Amino acid sequence: MASSIDKSTLRFLADLADNNTREWFTDNKSRYEQARQNYIGFLNELLQEMQQFEPAARGQQGKDLVFRIYRDVRFSKDKRPYKDHFGAYVAEGGRKSILPGYYLHLAGGNRSFLAGGLWFPPAPELKAVRQEIDYNLEEFRALVESEEFREKFGAIEGEQLKTTPKGYDKDNPAIHYLRFKSWNAVMPLPDEIVLGPDFLQVVLDGFQSLKPLNDFLAHPIRDLGEAEV
Repeated sequence: MASSIDKSTLRFLADLADNNTREWFTDNKSRYEQARQNYIGFLNELLQEMQQFEPAARGQQGKDLVFRIYRDVRFSKDKRPYKDHFGAYVAEGGRKSILPGYYLHLAGGNRSFLAGGLWFPPAPELKAVRQEIDYNLEEFRALVESEEFREKFGAIEGEQLKTTPKGYDKDNPAIHYLRFKSWNAVMPLPDEIVLGPDFLQVVLDGFQSLKPLNDFLAHPIRDLGEAEV
């Protein structure tokens, strides 16, 4: 178990960003394993504490939520073999879930962040979420435009349509949010915070602030699943 991130973990990730080759990675495999175990240990403690406000954390283990460090370069112009960060996704159903969840991105050079929301849902779920936002715009705005939310996360982020989504008028009061294909809230985590003694609490506070948004986005997706049964 690890309630803190070691300086050596961030240093490894920063070095990997500068030396992203198979030869260097092979020579530094022991550093990678040590950094990975530090991150997983932190995740395990995080999951334990998250259970107080998020049922999806129950029964999950850090090692199952971490994404592979190896990049799939088959269809990418970017041929770097490794990701230069650690990432993990906490959601009902695990890291491959299409439901909203919580993401922790660890990287050197002040590039860490935590995030939440919904990432590129399939077409039926996308349509259902847009409908939910359209029907309950004031509730959604109250979540994402509150002073507390904006102080932590700024504005909602995500790829957007350049045109109006099918079935909606360009004058719809919700059109700004309806154009999104993902609804994400992101909170930067400088290295000083990551390496600080209160990092676990910082992440917990950030994730707890994201829960109302995740619950709002999950509701229409769950309703869709129940309707199909």
